[in-house]
Amino acid sequence: MTLSTSPDTSVRIVGPRPPADPERWPDVARLPRASALRTAIARRIVEGALTRLPLRIRHGDGAGSVPRPAAPRPGEPAALRDGAPTLTLHDPAAFHRRIGADGLIGFGESYMAGEWDSDDLVGLLTVLATHVDDLVPAPLRRLRGLWAHRRPLRDRSTIEGARDNIQRHYDLSNDLFTLFLDPSLTYSSALFDTLPATPDALTAAQHAKIDRLLDLAGVGPGTRLLEIGTGWGELAIRAAARGADVLTVTLSREQRDLALRRIAEAGVAGRVAVELRDYREVEGRYDAVVSVEMIEAVGAEFWPAYFTALRGLLAPGGRVALQAITMPHDRMLATARTHTWISKYVFPGGLIPSPDALARESAAAGLDITHDDGFGDHYAETLRLWRERFVDDPDAVDALGFDRTFRRMWELYLAYSEAGFRARYLDVRQLRLVATGEDGEGPR
Repeated sequence: MTLSTSPDTSVRIVGPRPPADPERWPDVARLPRASALRTAIARRIVEGALTRLPLRIRHGDGAGSVPRPAAPRPGEPAALRDGAPTLTLHDPAAFHRRIGADGLIGFGESYMAGEWDSDDLVGLLTVLATHVDDLVPAPLRRLRGLWAHRRPLRDRSTIEGARDNIQRHYDLSNDLFTLFLDPSLTYSSALFDTLPATPDALTAAQHAKIDRLLDLAGVGPGTRLLEIGTGWGELAIRAAARGADVLTVTLSREQRDLALRRIAEAGVAGRVAVELRDYREVEGRYDAVVSVEMIEAVGAEFWPAYFTALRGLLAPGGRVALQAITMPHDRMLATARTHTWISKYVFPGGLIPSPDALARESAAAGLDITHDDGFGDHYAETLRLWRERFVDDPDAVDALGFDRTFRRMWELYLAYSEAGFRARYLDVRQLRLVATGEDGEGPR
């Protein structure tokens, strides 16, 4: 996995406790170049924004030190002083310098480097996500292009690029995902009976989510089902148990290999074929097409091709069932061409669509949305359960060959995602689509 290939514009090695490996994490191990003026402007903006938010800031006495309690701000209520999440800056100079050079990418890399921490990481990130439009003064938002990086061309989700992008995340290690997912190995939002959720409810909630998607698609005995994005095979297994004949496609070799073993162990190998294939390479017509949280990896440039492929793969009377993460349309437009911390380190090449974009692109391809239901609170709970399992066993992560910088990156990714749903910045939706003009009943 190539975690960073940007040119070395470093000045010095940084990082509390053990420093990041400069070969594996070049942009974390070394501070970026940033002018004193740019850093000072970043400090002014960041400090001004943070003092307006319901959180506290503490400054440590250097890397790894115990932070000094912050003095309460004038007029700060006791409840805020006592219970608000705290941002502890171990290295304020490095923190502001990274933000001055790289914006929110720098914010994430500063966490990976150990230059800041929080006593409530999800709470802190939820505050920031809730007030995302207030962090930068309105006149300065027009200058976003001066610090926001453009997405690298190498991350475009062409057929070859999509293979590389998927492998950089999903081929990390099956054992890594096994550490924090439930036994169904389902890496998408669950659907719980009650919230808040308990760990022992996760597998049943994942099955409930899958079953509702299969119901939306009308999957039953004899259904010819195409799944775009295999994961580790749980949806294909449950569809085959209903009597469907399943073709499921993936670009991840690691997932394909484990999915084949799990399908064989479930006794449904005769009903399920797993192929390494891009959605643009699939042929044939299917009674049902299901795709779970895969559209986020497609990229806006290729949404027309994606929905056109879905329409072309449907047999007469067929249904498409999608599960998709969404964000508000204005936020989607603001980030569409921006290289973010998530796109650099976690999900290269993708973009979370808005509900408006889903409706527009599906309609242009000749598909009508006949069911649309959101359940973002359930994703927040799913992510919480994953994050708690991940952070509870750092030794197991280390044993797989992932270092401390990776652990901090993955913890921030899970917490950042959870915060997005808790702040209602993100949602997750299940949709049913049918060919324009059809009644939407489809085969049963």
